[in-house]
Amino acid sequence: MATAASASPGALGAKTPARGPSARHPAPKQAPAFARPAPRRAPAPGRPRASLHLGGAGAGVASSSSAAANGSGLHVAPAIAPLALPKMAGAMGTHKNVLLFYCEEMRELAQQVVARNDDIELRSISWRTFADGFPNLFISNAHSIRGRHVAFLASFSSPSVIFEQLSIIYALPKLFISSFTLILPFFPTGTSERMEDEGDVATAFTLARILSNIPISRGGPSSLVIFDIHALQERFYFGDSVLPCFESGIPLLKSRLQELPDSHNITIAFPDDGAWKRFYKQLQHFPMVVCNKVREGEQRIVRIKEGDPRGRHVVIVDDLVQSGGTLIECQKVLAAHGAAKVSAYVTHGIFPNNSWEKFQADNGEGPEHGLSHFWLTDSCPLTVKAVKDRRPFEILSLAGPIASALQI
Repeated sequence: MATAASASPGALGAKTPARGPSARHPAPKQAPAFARPAPRRAPAPGRPRASLHLGGAGAGVASSSSAAANGSGLHVAPAIAPLALPKMAGAMGTHKNVLLFYCEEMRELAQQVVARNDDIELRSISWRTFADGFPNLFISNAHSIRGRHVAFLASFSSPSVIFEQLSIIYALPKLFISSFTLILPFFPTGTSERMEDEGDVATAFTLARILSNIPISRGGPSSLVIFDIHALQERFYFGDSVLPCFESGIPLLKSRLQELPDSHNITIAFPDDGAWKRFYKQLQHFPMVVCNKVREGEQRIVRIKEGDPRGRHVVIVDDLVQSGGTLIECQKVLAAHGAAKVSAYVTHGIFPNNSWEKFQADNGEGPEHGLSHFWLTDSCPLTVKAVKDRRPFEILSLAGPIASALQI
């Protein structure tokens, strides 16, 4: 009689030597979970052969021939090639051919953009007016742009030119184009982004709503490229019918600073906390000075809040300049605290009423006499014409960044 101890090795799964004939003949393998169907017997003579046909038009011909080929009567589906997926523009190794239209103010910048990329082709618009002053516009060879990627380079430099450009912006996506991109380097109402008193109108929101209603093209919602919008929260003013892409001119400044003979001695200064919040992450490897405005009686005075400019080439950075009063006060404060040189950079040089004339070059006499450099981009073409070849101004072109953005 077997005891519990003698039975336990088998119960615990211990291996025991095989005995008898089974040791020479291994046990049959376990059947797979999905057994292979047995071959079908040939149908009796005269009995029709049934088969299952899958597919659309033309499937019957293919199925009957495949059934006859395998002789089983079971339809074998032909190999189906995978669907060809469309190439994504901007993906590795792909290029997007773009037709670039432009307003007259942006002609020079548009030509520079085309010169940067052979995949961008320049197209023009006939900008005319009727006798009553309203625009009489014409898009040449409209049929030829069907199925193409199209972009428009705009400049909303004044309210008088916005309507005619909006007319083109709203018309192009409806010409059966593959995609539409609006490049608006300067968003002009960005400084009017909030209400301080009941009755104030935030025109930044108004313009964002207008641009959010650009018609969709065959490829979907239109794209919108803006450089250094004034307030970061303005990106949320745009609706879901447009895809805003927010770029910056700061990489142009960083490249230019690397070319300076004193590039190792650069300090970045911000005229207020708003400029610091907007740009400090892009410039965090530089020493920094932060200024702010304090009220003394009826005057607002610029002071240094933190940082030390002594012996440094200090570059004041902001998104835009209008009258230039704050920049000049900041220059004076930095010079008084021992800065060796003072320069400035803004992405958008607006300068209403020729206020750029306030800025003088230091001519090597020191920062209390003027600026060593004043860098601007060409986002405001009227300013570019006014300050061209005038020291201390120097233009950093957005042509390269725009050409890159059009390949997204």
